[in-house]
Amino acid sequence: MSVIKSFCSAFLMYSRIPMPQVEWKEENRRFALCFFPLIGAVIGGLLTVWFWLCGVLKIGELLFAAVSVALPVAVTGGIHIDGFCDVHDAKACLGNREKLFEVMGDSRIGAFAAINLAVYFIVQLGLFSQIKSFDIMLISALCFVMSRAWSGLAAVTFKCAKKNGTLQSFTKPAHRNITIAAEIFYIVLTGISMVLANPISGTSGIVGSLLYYGRFGGVFSANLRN
Repeated sequence: MSVIKSFCSAFLMYSRIPMPQVEWKEENRRFALCFFPLIGAVIGGLLTVWFWLCGVLKIGELLFAAVSVALPVAVTGGIHIDGFCDVHDAKACLGNREKLFEVMGDSRIGAFAAINLAVYFIVQLGLFSQIKSFDIMLISALCFVMSRAWSGLAAVTFKCAKKNGTLQSFTKPAHRNITIAAEIFYIVLTGISMVLANPISGTSGIVGSLLYYGRFGGVFSANLRN
């Protein structure tokens, strides 16, 4: 039963997909991060269906790209976009660690966050418009699973910057070994699928994710020491 409640907790927190309400307590979030990548699977599945539908209905690449940018935001409710804005506002303030946390805790969006968000969406729109074949679409869809698996792995293996907060509410009760095993399983499975779909593009995606994960870990550790 705790596994089912953890599944619901993950989707209730990180998506807007309707789920049965569960009580907000630690035992109901014990395996929540194990199901986090499945939200990416839903996004990837919807994007793949949308790509297929665009081909059937002869929908242009610009509309395909625009809806593809909007779909992940619609599924997640923009929770990651909110975090993206918080981080860019904090980076722009150039303050000490306490100041960074203060800026990130401010619910208002600053100029630098708005600028970076606009650039992010424009670049993403351009990238989606370049998807012409099903194999590249499949790799792009799998990236939504892999990125969340890396995030879940980082959450339970990297030291948290704060002793409380939303992330801590999921990492503190998490079964560490099972979560690590689950995230590695997702990473290996999606990696193999990406290479089978297109060896060159799939391998490039895997290498890119490894490099970013390593860089994220290095930058995060450096910020903790400051």
